Amino acid sequence: MSLKTETVPVQPSRVQNWFKFDARAYTMIGALIAIWVLFSLLHERFLSPTNLSNLFLQMSVTAILAIGMVLVIVAGHIDLSVGSLVGLVGGVAAMLNVWYDWPAIPVVIAAVALGAIVGFIQGWIIAYKAVPAFIVTLGGMLIFRGVLFGTTGSVTVAPLSPGLKAIGQHYTSDIIGWIFGIAGLLLAAVLLLRKRSSRIRYGFDVEPLAVSLLRMVVTGALILGFVAVMNSYKGIPVPFVMVVVLALIFTFITRNTTFGRQVYAIGGNPEAAKLSGINIKRRVLLVFVLCNTLAAIAALVLTARLNAATMSAGQNYELDAIAACVIGGTSLIGGSGTIMGAIIGALVMGSLDNGMSLMNMESFWQYIVKGGILVLAVYVDIYTRNRKKA
Repeated sequence: MSLKTETVPVQPSRVQNWFKFDARAYTMIGALIAIWVLFSLLHERFLSPTNLSNLFLQMSVTAILAIGMVLVIVAGHIDLSVGSLVGLVGGVAAMLNVWYDWPAIPVVIAAVALGAIVGFIQGWIIAYKAVPAFIVTLGGMLIFRGVLFGTTGSVTVAPLSPGLKAIGQHYTSDIIGWIFGIAGLLLAAVLLLRKRSSRIRYGFDVEPLAVSLLRMVVTGALILGFVAVMNSYKGIPVPFVMVVVLALIFTFITRNTTFGRQVYAIGGNPEAAKLSGINIKRRVLLVFVLCNTLAAIAALVLTARLNAATMSAGQNYELDAIAACVIGGTSLIGGSGTIMGAIIGALVMGSLDNGMSLMNMESFWQYIVKGGILVLAVYVDIYTRNRKKA
């Protein structure tokens, strides 16, 4: 008579569950901290308030583009036109403002409307005519750059009016900065407590109150510390405030709306999404409208920051946006990705650019390093997925 032994799976302890986290997300944060530590050791000015303010200002355009690109990639598509669209919309905005004396508000409305219209046209061709997004947006990339050259005569359009320039160059006052910081702290606390109460309501394990309070203290210290550092220079850059607001809006859309859940369903399994009654064509169309509208907002920020529309504006920005998404954990095969991950990815890209510029490294090294990191991020994504399947 043989004795059979059963293997009992090892359950994670309750303490492990309390500190359960997305390994990919915390790896990105660890990589970002490592980059900051490295450059701070190599150059004393890297962590200075002045340079950190410039860093958050510079990464804002990539971050705004990455927010829209997350939606496109999660839905199983790609948009190669956003960089050229940034150049075109920025050129149109500058022409209206400089050549035709349009005030700032009408220029902003016209620029955002142009982005939405372009997104509607591209999205309609992709969704309703079944032309691959790669081809449509590749064609758009060439068309938009050509239209920019043709309409501006290949000349720089400058300077902008003070009202329009403020979008990319102004900073919040100290008081407004602290108001934003306190509001962010309260929002983080409310979200954490709501999540905790929801788990209690549905009978899930809940971490001790002390652990939740520790999370709030750490989050609050980071938020208020950020505000203090920014206020020690000029204040929080307005473009970065826009990034935070857009990130919160689109995080809510992706997590808490039917549209957001349907976008993830379309990218994860298109056939199942279709059988469940999701109008895939309409959702894909809306995804491209949102992505190109955000590209128009990024164009306004970039043009205002430069105080001019240049012919090279937005060049290769689509690659930076895609890289930020992938580094931030968005899968290129669709179905997974987060807005906050893309923001961290954009910050990683911006930190590399900023640090290597401070070190006076040749520009080709920036391309090599960013390209290598992109390949590594895709490899990690594929490796992680294969391990889950095994």
